[in-house]
Amino acid sequence: MSALRTVAVGGATPYRIDIGPDLLEDGAALAAHARGRHVLLLSDSHVAPLYAARVEAALRAARPELKIATHVMPAGEAHKTLASFGEVIESLAALGATRDATVYALGGGVVGDLAGFAAACWMRGVDCVQLPTTLLSMVDSSVGGKTAVDIPQGKNLVGAFHPPRAVIADTAALRTLPARELRAGLAEVIKYGAIRDPLFFQWLEAEREALLAGDDRALTEAIARSCEHKAGIVERDPLEKGERALLNLGHTFGHAIEAEQGYSGAGRDALVHGEAVAVGMVLAARLSAMLGMAPEADTERLRALLLAYGLPVDVPAGLAPQALLERMRLDKKNLAGRLRLVLWRGIGKAEVVPDVDEARVLEVLAG
Repeated sequence: MSALRTVAVGGATPYRIDIGPDLLEDGAALAAHARGRHVLLLSDSHVAPLYAARVEAALRAARPELKIATHVMPAGEAHKTLASFGEVIESLAALGATRDATVYALGGGVVGDLAGFAAACWMRGVDCVQLPTTLLSMVDSSVGGKTAVDIPQGKNLVGAFHPPRAVIADTAALRTLPARELRAGLAEVIKYGAIRDPLFFQWLEAEREALLAGDDRALTEAIARSCEHKAGIVERDPLEKGERALLNLGHTFGHAIEAEQGYSGAGRDALVHGEAVAVGMVLAARLSAMLGMAPEADTERLRALLLAYGLPVDVPAGLAPQALLERMRLDKKNLAGRLRLVLWRGIGKAEVVPDVDEARVLEVLAG
């Protein structure tokens, strides 16, 4: 069994990321992060039947005086909305949650984003403990305190920065993760190699079989190394004023694809977040090569690695380049109405590029 790994996130609001198996059974560790007696456990219709009862039981065993309510939302990005946010706020009100209440986010990125945003807004901010159950949320959305909901015009346009009190990543939860979701999470892992760590990228090329097979050792290592990279960046740039934007390699393209497809609401052929990011990273690499910034060989190496992990690398059929560009114009990184994209100089050398020529972006989107 994999040993517990811990990653410290510093800065103005430091916290710890614990990574290892069976952490959702450790009631003392879970309850240690609840400052008051009110707890709202937020989960979704996929994860709650698997883990909610055991998390609640573990919390009650450690702290019998806790007043715990469970809120189960429908699963999927299509439900990361202002309406769902309002329902979580109503659950906090029904619980009588005070300013020392704690929201526990048990699920993937949608649950984590929604729980964090509700915690940021309830009484102007209560604690949120992230209990990510997907690989993507373990290495990305649970860490760093970016919380948000989607609106029809775009993804994550309404939100707040609200760092968690703690992140507890139980790798045993990945054993119940569908293969597609595991692969989608690995896209975000690959991103860390692409933006800043060529040796990690090389390790991911070598460890593909172990990671896809769900090997505990390989997954724990991948999660820890990804979290170490993100923790360092978040500590230096907590509000995404500079370096932190590099974490969005592929995301401006990917978010546009997700929004245009209706956040996986357009049927089973719609890409999930990690898949859209995989496509977006290839588009960003192609644009970088087109602009003379990076060697085409690195684009092909990235494309080959994503394909080897079973991830998509092309814009889905039926999406109009002009419509995707319109979505990209709403991206939060843009300044003065000009596209500002994360591109690269090759593997491990990402950078933010202002004022990108929209004609070249359209050319890449058109394939």
